[in-house]
Amino acid sequence: MAKPMLKSSEDTVAEAAPKPRATVTAVEMGARQREISVSEFFTKNRHLLGFDNPRKALLTCVKEAVDNALDACEEAGILPEVEVKLEVASDEKTPPAPSQATRFRVTVIDYGPGIVRQQIPKIFAKLLYGSKFHRLRMSRGQQGIGISAAGMYAQLTTGKPVQIISRTSAKSPAHYFEVQIDTKKNEPRIFENKQIEWESHRGTQVTLEIDGRYQKGRASVDEYLEQVAIANPHVKLVYHTPDGETKEYPRTIQELPPQPREIKPHPYGIEFGIMLRMLHDTKSHTVAGFLSSDFSRVSPAVAQQICKTAKLSPDAKPRNVHGAPAEALYKAIQATKIMAPPSNCISPIGEKAILHGLYKQIKGEFYTAVTRPPAVYRGNPFVIEAGLAYGNAPGQAADPEHPKAPLAEGESHDEDEELARVIRYANRVPLLYQQSACATFKAVLETSWRNYGVAQSRGALPAGPMFVFVHMASVWVPFTSESKEAIADYDEIRKEIKLALQECGRRLGVFLRRREHAKSEFRRRNIFELYIEEVVEACNRLKGGKLPKEKLKQQLQKIALKRTGGEKVDALLGKKKSPEGLPDSIIVTPEGVEGDAPALPGDERSEAAPAVEAPPAQEALIDVELSKAPKALKGKAAPKKGPRAKRSGKKNPAKVNAAAAKQMSLGFDKAGAKKKKKK
Repeated sequence: MAKPMLKSSEDTVAEAAPKPRATVTAVEMGARQREISVSEFFTKNRHLLGFDNPRKALLTCVKEAVDNALDACEEAGILPEVEVKLEVASDEKTPPAPSQATRFRVTVIDYGPGIVRQQIPKIFAKLLYGSKFHRLRMSRGQQGIGISAAGMYAQLTTGKPVQIISRTSAKSPAHYFEVQIDTKKNEPRIFENKQIEWESHRGTQVTLEIDGRYQKGRASVDEYLEQVAIANPHVKLVYHTPDGETKEYPRTIQELPPQPREIKPHPYGIEFGIMLRMLHDTKSHTVAGFLSSDFSRVSPAVAQQICKTAKLSPDAKPRNVHGAPAEALYKAIQATKIMAPPSNCISPIGEKAILHGLYKQIKGEFYTAVTRPPAVYRGNPFVIEAGLAYGNAPGQAADPEHPKAPLAEGESHDEDEELARVIRYANRVPLLYQQSACATFKAVLETSWRNYGVAQSRGALPAGPMFVFVHMASVWVPFTSESKEAIADYDEIRKEIKLALQECGRRLGVFLRRREHAKSEFRRRNIFELYIEEVVEACNRLKGGKLPKEKLKQQLQKIALKRTGGEKVDALLGKKKSPEGLPDSIIVTPEGVEGDAPALPGDERSEAAPAVEAPPAQEALIDVELSKAPKALKGKAAPKKGPRAKRSGKKNPAKVNAAAAKQMSLGFDKAGAKKKKKK
């Protein structure tokens, strides 16, 4: 048998040697480089714009179209009237139910100023194109991405173009466009352009067909439009749901908010590189002129002081300032005391409008609102506003058997009904996602609500039937991402939010203390009622049956009213524009409403609630109905021990502080006043 031949060492080395790898030269690598269009970037990263999933994408498309409509109407000085329509898009004879559908047709109509024909394709089919990015004035849109990104999403998911109808006046024709984005060039592609007959004499209609999912509940289109109605009570909003239902949100304020004005950048709000670019682009011929003309709040005297601190000639040419002199100029600007930027570039909602919005959409017992003075972060002016709605409407209790509304992804029903809800806004736009990353939510958590009589666990939201409203208005809202879902956590912003919430909390604490005092007085009157008849009969027996019982009963009734604060409270109360001691607030009681509440069609809160018989153990206030039962309330005994009344007076802050004694309108006090007048 032949032996196998052994391999030589040279053959083994040759087989073990690795094969030469193909190398790429610098020339080949350079040939692969090419420009990336912004449209291509966002096509691959659409989640950055809020198109994470079908449900959120449907909301984002509606949001961007509604925001554009409201901005256009307000800028043109027209009271906004917007119509939103969601329809299931299906080629089948029997379309699926909205909850099962995967494709929807979104139509948003506004009756605003319209859009000129030449601008329509670029506005709806070109990313980063708009009129608001370079202006320092408050507006809902900022980046020139929103509505064109919605069209891009429709193009990606259904391949259908955006359909636009726009008309600028009754004498002008209506123009119809179908456009898409050329993602390689970030330019519009026009598929159809013609004049049509349109029933509206002016305005714009946008139609998108997209992949989406419709579900009611938290972070839905329905909730978004409800919150739009709260922060924009001057808007008339009509919503046609996919189920065929029509929801109308009426206008409760018949005037537009003040028109914000455009301002120049503030010196404290620019970076060094931006200042270098401004020095190069300025039309001024001197550095002093550049400082006083290109910035806000820089007078000629302040400009001279800055140049002196920077050791720079005020007459130097701006284009010649670079390097070390430019850096010295930038440091001198930061070291000089300059007045805060003007606040007329911001249009806050206002306490009255917030109260109207909360009262219109949320059923409660107590409403209040606060608008803080303007503040500044990084040279940008901003205003924080807060509102609060507390309690359930009188006569209404939560139904434990009512089915729970569906929630958004990542939410759960755990303790959902026990904790307060936070509704967040930026420039009047609701923020429905990324709540935990928002400075607003963090400020609500840090506020000590226990100081105001509301239960709160450590690191959690306050517990109870409460809605917390927070709005930030600014020329430039610092969002955490391009999808504009959360406000960045700046110390100046969080501080202002906490101060506004604390003021709302103080007012809520006053209301809760007054209500608790009212319950205590009501319990005392019940005790008097139990014993007054016995006291009258006993006195009559001591007098041998010759005592005038009715006269004694009336005297005891007067004492009871006096000891329970009836006459004092009735003298201090009165229907005023705001409940006494609680500015910019509304209180709802079974007998009616106190404060400047809007008159809503079909609203029953302004009328007396029907009688409700409360069990003895329940300490509910049934003011009006008790006052209508004279026989049941006439017999009320006065407290026999004077010291007891004094002790209760010491514990009662309303008797120590005269201003705090002006309580909310309580029915049993008014009942005593009415009986006195009859006598």
